[in-house]
Amino acid sequence: MTEARQAAPAASPSAPAVRPNRNRQLGLQPGAEVVLELTDGELRIRSLRRTIERAQALVRRHVPETTSLADELIRERHEAARRE
Repeated sequence: MTEARQAAPAASPSAPAVRPNRNRQLGLQPGAEVVLELTDGELRIRSLRRTIERAQALVRRHVPETTSLADELIRERHEAARRE
C-alpha cells in the first residue's frame, strides 16, 4: 500500500483543481486548508477541519472527556524535569 499525505490551501498551485460546486459540497471556502491523501492510486481530498474532527473523535474513543491530555503532558514534563 502506497500512502502520501499533504496539506495545502484549496486554491494553491499544489492543490488539484476542484469545481466550485464540489467545494461547496465539501464545505470548503476559497483558501480553506485541505488534506490530500494518495493511497493505492486513489486521491482523497478532505477539509483540514474535518480531518481534525475525525482525529479528535478517535482520541475521545480512548480517552475520557474529563481527561486533559495537555495537562497530563505538562505534568509528565514537570516530573521528568524534577528527576533530572
